[in-house]
Amino acid sequence: MLKDYEGALEDLEKAYVLDSNNAFTLTTRANVKKTLKDYEEALEDLDKVHVLDPNNAFTLTTHGDVKGGLKDY
Repeated sequence: MLKDYEGALEDLEKAYVLDSNNAFTLTTRANVKKTLKDYEEALEDLDKVHVLDPNNAFTLTTHGDVKGGLKDY
């Protein structure tokens, strides 16, 4: 199965333009960026989500995973 992460990222960018304060969009975009190993960009999205929804366990877990990818222990 082919995975079009770049295409997904384009769609998520459009969704972000429409609603830049949507925690689900930001988390999903961060996960795509994480998959593409763009950890710094993923971390920026997750930091935005943390402001919007600081007690989201899924986002906090993803945040830790991304920091691990950056070797930021």
